[in-house]
Amino acid sequence: MLNHVKQYFTCDAKRAKDAALSLLPVIGWLKIYRLKEWLLSDIVSGVSTGLVAVLQGLAYCLLASLPPWYGLFSAFFPVISYFFLGTSRHISVGPFPVLCLMIGSVVTRLVPDEGPPTNITGFEGLTRDEQRVLVASSVTFLTGIMQLAMGLLQVGFVVMYLSDTLVSGFTTAAAIHILVSQLKFVLGLQVPGLSGPFSIIYTLEIIFNKITSTNVCDVVISLVIMVVVFIVKELNDRFKSKLPVPIPIEVIMTVIACGISYALDFKTRYGIDVVGHIPKGYEPPMAPNLHVFQETAVEAFPMAIVGFAVAFSVAKVYSVKHDYTIDGNQELIAFGVSNIFGATFRSFAASTALSRTAVQESTGGKTQIAGLLSAVIVMIVTLAIGFLLEPLPKSVLGAVVIVNLKGMLMQFREIPYLWRRDKPDCVVWLGTCIAAILLGLDLGLAAGLGVELLSVVLRTQFPRCSLLANIKGTDIYKDRKDFIDVYEPEGVRIFRIPSPIFFANIEFFRTKLVEAVGFNPLRVLRKRNKALRMIRKLLKAGDLQWTSTNLSSSRAAYILEKLHDCCFFDAEVQPSMFFLTLHDAMLHIQEKHPQLAEKKFDYEKILTKVTVHYPGGNLRNRDRTVCIH
Repeated sequence: MLNHVKQYFTCDAKRAKDAALSLLPVIGWLKIYRLKEWLLSDIVSGVSTGLVAVLQGLAYCLLASLPPWYGLFSAFFPVISYFFLGTSRHISVGPFPVLCLMIGSVVTRLVPDEGPPTNITGFEGLTRDEQRVLVASSVTFLTGIMQLAMGLLQVGFVVMYLSDTLVSGFTTAAAIHILVSQLKFVLGLQVPGLSGPFSIIYTLEIIFNKITSTNVCDVVISLVIMVVVFIVKELNDRFKSKLPVPIPIEVIMTVIACGISYALDFKTRYGIDVVGHIPKGYEPPMAPNLHVFQETAVEAFPMAIVGFAVAFSVAKVYSVKHDYTIDGNQELIAFGVSNIFGATFRSFAASTALSRTAVQESTGGKTQIAGLLSAVIVMIVTLAIGFLLEPLPKSVLGAVVIVNLKGMLMQFREIPYLWRRDKPDCVVWLGTCIAAILLGLDLGLAAGLGVELLSVVLRTQFPRCSLLANIKGTDIYKDRKDFIDVYEPEGVRIFRIPSPIFFANIEFFRTKLVEAVGFNPLRVLRKRNKALRMIRKLLKAGDLQWTSTNLSSSRAAYILEKLHDCCFFDAEVQPSMFFLTLHDAMLHIQEKHPQLAEKKFDYEKILTKVTVHYPGGNLRNRDRTVCIH
């Protein structure tokens, strides 16, 4: 142990280099960067992604219940940090609608649209928007601290507890929340932001009560934007192999809407709510509010998990596609630092948006240089040309958000497939989705995890036991209910329980085993002494042999060792009764009791791999042709 400790704390040039490469993955891929082959592609991808990031930053900021231009901060600062610390070369870091909605629920809880804000030290003298920005940046800072701590503690494996089924159900519920939250912009209604259990129902109630006050111009603009964007996106998907880059239809429609809104003065003429004044430049750094930490710690943890889980899942897809590796713990560190750094400059929690990442990869992005260039585009808008977006109707942003929900909403199609494939998984999907819709995203995620863990316990405690039978002409054994032409020697039952046996399922195992063998176990108990005498006789005669070394299956070396450690074996029950495969056991039974096979099965030749027991020697595998009777 002392040698291990000494080696762990020893520092040399190689370990220092490995540590630097681990903490700064940018060094690794910059060394292999192909300047002539990749630079142009990264430039094209960076410009395309940057334009989308500007629009999504403004749009997703509405979900966080913040002034739109703060979304530009979230599309800039986290990207800079991730460029140096992230291991994925393709994801586009920035606002993610689900996280924005989770932040929005915290913001509206502490600083509601109607009524006084929560009594928090540091709110004095601030406007409502400034209070909301303080809350959003503080909870983002806390989320970053949690992600950084998990990364440093090497607990990136926690994402495994969020199964694909749970994440799918959760993001589908989030899409419904996002859809409802954008209705007020699409319809041009004044609806206060609500949070907490059943807030979605209360929001819909308010919308329906105010439906007669709908702004027709907002509705027309939204419908036109949604129809055009949807059609062009479908064309992009259908002809993506022929198009050099996807048509940036959201950007095009935004520019057109800005121009028309400015020319016709939509705000004055039709009372349309527009983005309004966008300040130039960046605001000075700001310290987080510790009182907000205390109020939002419960919400910050699921944000940290969800933000990392989504980003890691997307990064894993593209790393497999482009043949490179990503490190989950380093990704936690990268997003933790990015959120801490961004929160200092008033941005909110960052992850990755699937649509934006798809743009970055499909337009030829090879590395995070494309991401860095997209941040440059966002910076140019923030510093120089942001004023051009001031007449943009918020209904346009709401329509863009709704159209981009298509992928998440289409996950409803998974329900029939899940029901056919795995009913417990389908229950997890439905339970997570319904709980997240009704209780809110934070409580819904907790409820979904509870349902998932309960399904794991039930699968383990009440597994699907089965009786196996031999498929004729092979050495394969399958559930006899699934096949017709199978072979079962008389007097032999092969019982399978696909779960570890422990205190919670031992009674279930015993019951199912008794049902499978089809007789009263008390009879076995009465005959036990007679059977033990027979075993002793066989062992003495050399008919049963055990070889303790050179087993052909490392797993069977392992199981026997565990049984030895548990004192399972004694003078009567010895390792010689165990076989490496089912087929070995079956062949042994047939060899010792040929009359069992003669009653039901004709002679057939089977080419198989058999473990042959040599008395006094080792277990050896060799190919041979045997006749099963």
